[in-house]
Amino acid sequence: MMRVRLILGAVLAATTAMVAAEPGSLWEVAGGGPGNGKYSPLDEITPKNVAKLEMAWRYDTGEGFPGSEMQTNPIVIGTSLFAITPKQRLIALDATNGRLLWKFDPHNGEDYKGGSRNRGLASWSDGRRRTLFYAVGPRLFAIDAADGRPVAGFGSGGAIDLREGLGRDPKTISVSANSPGVVWKDLLIIGSALAEDLPAAPGDIRAYDVRTGALRWSFRTIPAAGEPGSETWPANARTSSGGANSWAGLTLDEARGLVFAPTGSAAFDFWGGDRPGNNLYANSLVALDAATGKRIWHFQTVRHDVWDRDLPAAPTLVRVKRDGKLIDAVAQITKTGFVYVFDRVTGRPLFPIGELPVKPSDVPGEWSAPSQPYPLAPPPFARQRLTEADLTRRTPEAHAAVASRLARLRHGALFEPPSLQGTIVYPGLDGGGEWGGAAFDPATRLLYVNANEMAWVVRLLARETPQQGNASAASLYQANCASCHGEDRTGSPPQVPALTDLGARLREAQVRKTIREGSARMPAFAELGEDAIGALAAFLLTGEDRHAAAGTVASNRLPFTHDGYNRFLDPDGYAAVAPPWGTLSAIDLDRGTIRWQVPLGEVPALAAKGMKGTGSENYGGPVVTAGGLVFIGATTLDRKLRAFDKKTGTLLWETLLPFSATATPAVYRAGGRQFVVIAAGGGKAGQPSGGSYLAFALPE
Repeated sequence: MMRVRLILGAVLAATTAMVAAEPGSLWEVAGGGPGNGKYSPLDEITPKNVAKLEMAWRYDTGEGFPGSEMQTNPIVIGTSLFAITPKQRLIALDATNGRLLWKFDPHNGEDYKGGSRNRGLASWSDGRRRTLFYAVGPRLFAIDAADGRPVAGFGSGGAIDLREGLGRDPKTISVSANSPGVVWKDLLIIGSALAEDLPAAPGDIRAYDVRTGALRWSFRTIPAAGEPGSETWPANARTSSGGANSWAGLTLDEARGLVFAPTGSAAFDFWGGDRPGNNLYANSLVALDAATGKRIWHFQTVRHDVWDRDLPAAPTLVRVKRDGKLIDAVAQITKTGFVYVFDRVTGRPLFPIGELPVKPSDVPGEWSAPSQPYPLAPPPFARQRLTEADLTRRTPEAHAAVASRLARLRHGALFEPPSLQGTIVYPGLDGGGEWGGAAFDPATRLLYVNANEMAWVVRLLARETPQQGNASAASLYQANCASCHGEDRTGSPPQVPALTDLGARLREAQVRKTIREGSARMPAFAELGEDAIGALAAFLLTGEDRHAAAGTVASNRLPFTHDGYNRFLDPDGYAAVAPPWGTLSAIDLDRGTIRWQVPLGEVPALAAKGMKGTGSENYGGPVVTAGGLVFIGATTLDRKLRAFDKKTGTLLWETLLPFSATATPAVYRAGGRQFVVIAAGGGKAGQPSGGSYLAFALPE
């Protein structure tokens, strides 16, 4: 036993030394730095030698399970790499060889097969000890980087509950954080992931004391009565509405003490008759004073959003040239394929903003904004309007089938309102730009962004509400669950999991807990009552359709729901639009032009038949280096990590991974070598799930 303690003590001492030494790994913050530029100044790997890259180490978590993913952008401090596993455990690896140093288990030994996705972590140091921060469900943990143990003085036993302090009963709301916060001085500033249907919590942006977990300030994205912006909501919005949350992550200008927060839509995503008005600060880029949370400026990109047009990624701090002078700016990508560029200090747009007229909705009770803003430059990096000429030509039969269906759907305009008939949303609900965000090269002032070009169909349905008491489990499911998981419980993977095999994955207690507390996009349904929750759990696990004799059986009282998250596909399951289905673009922010654009990824089944270069749906972002390269994984189907020439977009290197890498790479230096590391977790688009971190370097 003494020998074990001595060995453990030596390992912890070595780990502490690695964390404290911090010789300059150059990827100590998720996104490459607080400005989220995803830029590496390392230049050991170049276009001339990138073809020699080889796998330097691989760490397999052994935690993949059906439907699991890994979306983490690791951080590297000294020679310690910190990352998150598919089961949301925090791990420390030796960044030079991938050896496990320690593992923190937030589940206290219980198995976990939930739907959480975690894109990174934040850290803070007082010069002696470094603390790591990340969220699992509603709990925000503070972990000692030296040994993986909770920091006892933070919150309760090293964690705080993100559901508290929002003016709602914590038991009735679902709140988590899938993107890391930013640290400014002694504050951890963080957004939240919320339910996308009512009941949903308000999306306050909050700052916590890094030592104690005490709440230091909040910015209300749904303003209280009398606060600026409250006039754009109904009088009771603060207590009845939800969402407008900054789920995609925050960006920090350390020198100025400015935090830039992109927000999403208000709940419910596709009908807003209960929230007439423009709904500030939903769908806005908001600049806040990091010390106080006071709003400095904001710009709303979509007014009264009914298209789920969340700002999908943390913005990027950039410098652009105007009249021969460099201006500190911030660039925000969007799901519509636009890039907005603002002066960081004043919020002044650096390209002109136009107004696009929008026809009113004909859905009963809906309120519509008459126009929507858009930047006149740069041009969109994704297609925005779908006509028959844009449809697939893969086969004559495929074209005829999707053309026939398109004729029955509303389509054409960028902001065509959702309808009872069915409306095309293009680019889709997961793109143009996605949560991976953009990378910026300060030398060339090019912004690199990957995009999805998939059309989706949104169709509204009248919501059936079971009567109070004595409701059947099947009617509870139809009223509260079917809009996302489907009437047949097959879901819309990967966004919404299938429930057909729930009994093979979860115990009844776990299902009850998820229904009661919610998870990620899923609302909490505590107000259904325990009898109704039990009946619903039994129905999901066994198909038993018993009645719930008591409790409130209708949690959501909105008159409309939707028929699921549905891609517009041809009869063979391929995209209904012509390729490319995924792209990588280089955007010149000085001139407001697209320098180059190339397809990103391919569909292996089609490539085998000679249909190459189609691009594919992609999640996770790019990294650009001083060595002249853009590294990106992201593609869901072909399982590759790629390197492009940053000047031309020429593909220079690619490697096959064990699982698709829907995450953003990290580029760092350790042990005198430059590494590129990527999380390969699979799980999207029906692909196998795994859990590997792989690092690549030039041969020693």
